[in-house]
Amino acid sequence: MIATPMTVRRYIRDHVGVNADPPRFPGRWLGGVALVLGPLLMLAGVLLRVRYHFFFPDQLAAYADHPTLIFAAYSLFLAGNIVLWPAVATLAQRIAVTKPVLAVWGGALATFGLFARTFHAGVDHLAFQLVRVQDLPTATSAVGDSYGAYHIMSALSAAIFFGWIVLAVGAWRAGVMGLPRAIALGLMAALPLGVLKGTTPLSIVAVAGLAVALVPLGVRVLREGPAPGARAVVGWTAAVLATIAVMAVVGTLG
Repeated sequence: MIATPMTVRRYIRDHVGVNADPPRFPGRWLGGVALVLGPLLMLAGVLLRVRYHFFFPDQLAAYADHPTLIFAAYSLFLAGNIVLWPAVATLAQRIAVTKPVLAVWGGALATFGLFARTFHAGVDHLAFQLVRVQDLPTATSAVGDSYGAYHIMSALSAAIFFGWIVLAVGAWRAGVMGLPRAIALGLMAALPLGVLKGTTPLSIVAVAGLAVALVPLGVRVLREGPAPGARAVVGWTAAVLATIAVMAVVGTLG
């Protein structure tokens, strides 16, 4: 009999008494940290811009008056959106144990929705730079004249909406979350989408619901394995900070 990786893992599991399945990407640490950090970053961004009306002329005017504040708000929201992809992957893996179809559809739709919001953030950045390098009326006119123009990411608008609903149903049906937290997760479908969308009451409810749903799961994921030693914590922290620093430098050079 030829030994295959599957038969080797099965033999170890049956005779040694341990689970020899390989670790799954993104893993406990990346997934757990993303589940905690992603919603909190996004919530911070939503709250920083809460005082301004949500539609684009008011957002551009807010940037003209308070560029640092608005830049920070949109940057935190974008950072949270990016960090959410390992969170979605981790949640989908847990749903897939008993509800694989819901895991695939929910995870895929939610992830594609994150890509769409990242695209919107790039347009936001360009619009704000028009305010900075031109003036507010020019930027407002340019955005108004081009608002609603078709782009390929428009096809993913439905994914932004339905992804969180399918994930919420899957999390509940799979027993990953109770019904209240699953409903809180589904509230993300109410988060306004598109270019230069500020904060509405629905925005706060949606992102707060995301935090209620994902942060406790992230804490649970982080606690599931052995705690790292002090040397490992220092080493990984230094590696992560060094990687971020290198990427930041390369980004400025590009």
